[in-house]
Amino acid sequence: MILKHIISAKQFDTETLNKIFALADLIKKGEFDKNSMSGKIMATLFYQPSTRTRLSFESAMHKLGGSVITTENAGEFSSAIKGETLEDTIRIVNFYSDVIVIRHPESGFADLAARYSNVPIINAGDGVGEHPTQGILDLYTILSKFHSPDLTVAICGDHANYRPHHSLSYLLSLYPEIKIIYVSPKSLSMPQELKKYLIDKKTKFSETEDFQNTVTKADVIYQGRIPKEYLGKDYKKYSDKYILDRIILKNIKKNAIIMHPLPRLKEISPEVDQDPRAIYFEQAQNGLYVRMALLHLLLRHTN
Repeated sequence: MILKHIISAKQFDTETLNKIFALADLIKKGEFDKNSMSGKIMATLFYQPSTRTRLSFESAMHKLGGSVITTENAGEFSSAIKGETLEDTIRIVNFYSDVIVIRHPESGFADLAARYSNVPIINAGDGVGEHPTQGILDLYTILSKFHSPDLTVAICGDHANYRPHHSLSYLLSLYPEIKIIYVSPKSLSMPQELKKYLIDKKTKFSETEDFQNTVTKADVIYQGRIPKEYLGKDYKKYSDKYILDRIILKNIKKNAIIMHPLPRLKEISPEVDQDPRAIYFEQAQNGLYVRMALLHLLLRHTN
C-alpha cells in the first residue's frame, strides 16, 4: 500500500502495519538515515491545543533531517479570524510544505482538508472522530509486549467522545484473535456505527460498566481520559467513575500492561507509575519512532 494521506485507522491493513512496525523497530535501534527528510518541510496546523502530539511530530521530522513550520493556535491566524475558508488555507499551506499535520475540533476536518491538498495530510485528531497515529503507536506498543495477538484488551473510559479509543478499535479489528471489552457508562458507550463496523469484521467484543472485575481478566488495560472539553457540566458525573489505583493493581494479571494515550487526569493514580506493568511513558516514546516511520513511508515517493 502506498500511503497518500493518513486520515483514518480504517485505511490500514496488517501488511502495511507490519512495514511500519519493522521500520519503527529499526529507528528505535538507531538504524535509520538521519537525513532522509533533508529538504522536506512539515507544517503543523493545530486548531486545538496539543503538546505531546505536536511535539512528537515535530521531533520526528527534525530527527529525520527535515524542517518544521508550526502553530498551535491555527484558529487565531489572522487569515482564520478574517474568515478564510479551509480550502484556501490548505491550498496556501501547500506552497510552503511537503506534508501537513492537522488537529481540529471538528470530526471529518482532516478528510475535508485532504480533498484540497496536493501534499500528504496527516490527521492528528479530528474532534470526537479519530486519532489514527495514536492508534498505530498504541498497537505497536501492544504487539511489542506480546508474542501473540491472542489477547483480551480492556478499553476503559468515554468511548462516545474519546477519539483514541475509536482508532485503536479499528486497528484491533484486523486481528481476529483479539477480544475487546469496552468499559464505560452506558451513556458514553461506543457509537453504533463503530460497533456495526466491528460486527461486520467479526471482532469479538463486549460492553460492561464493571471496571474492577473486567481489568482482572485483561492482558491490556487501556485507560482513557474522560474528556471534559466534550462533556461540559456532565464531566463531574463521570470523572471519578473508573480509577486505577494501588488497590486495583493487586488484582490484575502479573503480565498485564497498563496503557494510556495521555495526558491523564485522575484515572490513573501517580502511585501506579512505579509498577513495571505501567508502560504509558514508554508508549508515548514509541509515538516518536512510529511517527518517524510514518513520515518516511508517506514521503519516500516524493524523495
